[in-house]
Amino acid sequence: MATPTQLKNRQIKLRRQISELLGDFLIGSVSTKGPKRPGFNLTYKVDQVTKSRHIRKDMEKQVLRMTKRHQRIKQLLQQLADVNWELLKVEE
Repeated sequence: MATPTQLKNRQIKLRRQISELLGDFLIGSVSTKGPKRPGFNLTYKVDQVTKSRHIRKDMEKQVLRMTKRHQRIKQLLQQLADVNWELLKVEE
């Protein structure tokens, strides 16, 4: 069991990591257009409706990097939520 000080330090570190990633990310996943159509789409959901955006060939690497950043942000947010929960339990 971590001490409150250790948890606070972990919380600060996670907040810093999240803030460093926030500027340059895209929500969604990169998918192919299909076997007969070369190219890629950025696929995402809005109000439970799937949307797609064409990815130009010169943008492919950048879009992949930006979607990976979003996945990392989600992981860090889950870790931060877990730390916050632990802090609530020890501060009672």
